[in-house]
Formats: sequence, C-alpha cells, structure tokens
Amino acid sequence: MAILEVGINIGMKSLIEIKYYSSSDNLLDPDLRAGFLTALESFTSEVFGDDINVISLASFKLVCYCEMIQMPSNDAENTQPLLSFAIIEKGTEVPVVKEQLNEIVTYFLNRYSLNDIFSKKPKYFKDFETRINEILGDLKLKTEDRFRSIF
Repeated sequence: MAILEVGINIGMKSLIEIKYYSSSDNLLDPDLRAGFLTALESFTSEVFGDDINVISLASFKLVCYCEMIQMPSNDAENTQPLLSFAIIEKGTEVPVVKEQLNEIVTYFLNRYSLNDIFSKKPKYFKDFETRINEILGDLKLKTEDRFRSIF
C-alpha cells in the first residue's frame, strides 16, 4: 500500500513530478503523461459530464483530482484543468489518496498565483515538493518501508 508517484499538471504541461518508487522500467515523459491525462479529462467531461477519478490497471491505479482554473485573462470561459495525480499500488485506500490530492491542489493554488502557474517552468515549483511530502506523510512508503522506519 503506497503512493509510487505523484504530480501536478496544468493542461498539457507537467509542473511537478515526484517518484517515490519506480512504477515501471519504461520512463514516461512527464509532458506526454500530462497530455494523456488532459485528453482523458476532456473526454470524460465532454462525453460523460463527469470528472476523471480512478483508472485501474493490472498492477496499479491512477487516482486523479482535477480543478478547472481560469487562465489569467478577462475571459471567464478560458479555463484549463489543474490536475493532481497519484500512481498507487492496488490495495491503497483511494478515498484517502483523493483527499490528499485535493489538499495538495488547495495548498498549491494558495501558494502560487495563476500567472505563475501558467507561465513558470517546472523548476520554479520544485520547493513545493516538500509540502507535498508533508501532506502525504507515510502514504508514500510501502508497508515494508514503514516497518523499517519504526525499528
């Protein structure tokens, strides 16, 4: 039971990506993942009128929390999805992870201006990784690593 990876994307751009454990031997470009998740979010929103929540794979689950934010302009219709995601092991409590992702997005939006979110490069947000680690606590540790930290 652990979070293997966590990240934040704005539209097709990856802002933060933290890998706690390697989820596969194939490295996936963060911007490619961001594009995939954005397309999936748009699809589920347009076709089903719903948000992306959990995608189950054979060994992992992808949990998402999305909030539409307005781009820095006067047009209220011009929004982009700010999407936080976590790749988790099967057996990890999805509602708990979803709650943590919601909290991460709330803190992220309180810390950074919309102008910064849309214009800055990912390295600008590097310091926020510490806050994400605090929010996730021991959820980012596999069971055996939790036991090791006790002894």
